[in-house]
Amino acid sequence: MAAAHPILELSRGSVIEATHFGSIAVVDSSGKLLHSYGDPDTAAFLRSSAKPFQAIPFVEQGGVEHYNYTQAELAISCASHETAQLHLDTVQGMQVKIGIQEQYLQCGPHLPGDAAKLREVIRKDIHPTANFNNCSGKHTTMLAFAKMRGLPLENYLSFDHPIQKDILKTFSEMCGMGMDKIQLGIDGCSAPNFAIPLVNAALGMARICDPRDLSEARATACKKITTAMTTHPEMISNYGEFDCELMKIGAGKIVTKRGAEGFQIIGLMPGVYGENGVGIAFKVTDGDASRMNDNLESSARVRPAITLEILNQLKALNEAQLQSLARFGPAKILKNYAGIVTGKSQPVFRL
Repeated sequence: MAAAHPILELSRGSVIEATHFGSIAVVDSSGKLLHSYGDPDTAAFLRSSAKPFQAIPFVEQGGVEHYNYTQAELAISCASHETAQLHLDTVQGMQVKIGIQEQYLQCGPHLPGDAAKLREVIRKDIHPTANFNNCSGKHTTMLAFAKMRGLPLENYLSFDHPIQKDILKTFSEMCGMGMDKIQLGIDGCSAPNFAIPLVNAALGMARICDPRDLSEARATACKKITTAMTTHPEMISNYGEFDCELMKIGAGKIVTKRGAEGFQIIGLMPGVYGENGVGIAFKVTDGDASRMNDNLESSARVRPAITLEILNQLKALNEAQLQSLARFGPAKILKNYAGIVTGKSQPVFRL
């Protein structure tokens, strides 16, 4: 992270009070590095930004047809949902369809991110279960993948489990990096996760959005995933959350997926920025921890603003689209609890 550069600044009055650092890579589906900032070779864990990649083998091997998945169910398989009731109902419905129980999930529980559900949990003293985990859709589909192939369910998260080997192999191929070069770790939900350079992560996302050079089965899987994500962005996060709102505005042309600790990945369909698909990956060095407001709504300070500034510099969003997302940035006026303007936050990079 030594080469990370200033990426967003917050000022109070005329003084720069806080500076966030990061690195960015913009790559097209041919593998060409189009733009960068900081160190595009920075290696970082994708965290939940890996979820679209993790779904590919399941889809490629016929899982959608085997279980008759809806687009919403495929979308939540790639999601960091906020545990709204809509998300809980969808995951529970998938488990009935697959023939598994919630207790099979090894992701662990946590409090919901959805404000209405969080209030209900507090008011009724509900103890969250595994389906409340924002990765429960991914885990449900991993179990479905194992069950479809007649494989053990109890160790589905083991690095040596056949489905995890398939996921790693697919991820390696999509990102143009040998499996032996990918650094492995355990995610917050206990599933295997991958650290690779930003340029490789961006390449993988570009290929998901533009799979013309992939096998027919893989290209079809990629198209099913991107279509599901952009058709049901409310499953990827939640209504009102940045990933959801950006994909709604993008109208099928932009795919995005946040990851923990300041990672973000974005894909542009062919024609949005040149004739090839484009992948964008960036890492905020300090992790960009989310913050909760008085309405129990959580949001990230840095990633939405940086994403919008990147898309603005690439002219991938028009003025009307940018205006509709202005509450997320790129630049924001900062106010205190009394509503008095105290300063501003703004991106400070040029690709």
